[in-house]
Amino acid sequence: MVEIQHHASLFIGLGNMGRPMAINYAAGRELFVYDTNPVAAAEVAAATNGIALPDLEYMPSHVRTVILMLPNSRIVESVLRTSPGLFKRLPARSLIIDMSSSEPESTAALAAEAAAIGIDYVDAPVSGGVAKAEVGKLAIMVGGDSTAVERAKRHLRPLGETITHVGPAGTGHAAKALNNLLSATNLAAAAEILSVAATAGIAPEKMLEVINGSTGRSQASEFKYPRHVLTGTFDSGFAMDLMLKDLRIATNLISQQSAEAPIVLTAQATAEKARELLESAQPDHTEFVRYYEKLNGTSLRAG
Repeated sequence: MVEIQHHASLFIGLGNMGRPMAINYAAGRELFVYDTNPVAAAEVAAATNGIALPDLEYMPSHVRTVILMLPNSRIVESVLRTSPGLFKRLPARSLIIDMSSSEPESTAALAAEAAAIGIDYVDAPVSGGVAKAEVGKLAIMVGGDSTAVERAKRHLRPLGETITHVGPAGTGHAAKALNNLLSATNLAAAAEILSVAATAGIAPEKMLEVINGSTGRSQASEFKYPRHVLTGTFDSGFAMDLMLKDLRIATNLISQQSAEAPIVLTAQATAEKARELLESAQPDHTEFVRYYEKLNGTSLRAG
């Protein structure tokens, strides 16, 4: 499809991740923003010289690109299908980029609906957390028709350092969920090793030095533990409940494929147990580590 020039974009979903993404995306664009929290929308509009919409009913007719950064598939489906229903409001040759953490089956169905009315649809979930979102260096995994993906790339470049087209619609969301399951497994495995090291008389920060200088290192050991665990801040900006949602998507995918994946499935089951023990209403996902501290009677804080 031919890219329509001189059109506006709409960014929906301005939470911990959506806010910095929208700000980075805004440069040189006519941007409208929307969030169910009007204060968040007003703040992003002020930061981007954009316009906050009070309701999606007020979406301007010249919007041709919509970026979604929403909590789950049910909300994405509602925005697209239910009143005001963007599928009914957007003209043919528009582009929808779903950067939420959604369910692959739902995404594939929505992409088929979009194609039937002449709208390009790609799923482009991200990895990297708030820190990477703020500097526009997210890892973006994209699913969709190759033509639509190529069209979407210029909208994704301000947001990500790497953009990988992984397959047809829905595979971006599948890749994101599987990546997050592996990430949670690394977080859990490091907690187990650090707990054993502590009981053997090795300080957590010293064991991390060993791990990060050796073959056991991971993104969890190199970044999450030094910044968010050893400090006791547990402030990565990614909620544990959102992590669990991604893990459930991934384990459902494993089940659908009738695959054998005992290690990562154990990590997912352990994360569910950990959530039950956490007293915080909205714990950070790095608080997964607290479960191992209680389990082994150890502390994984520096000093």
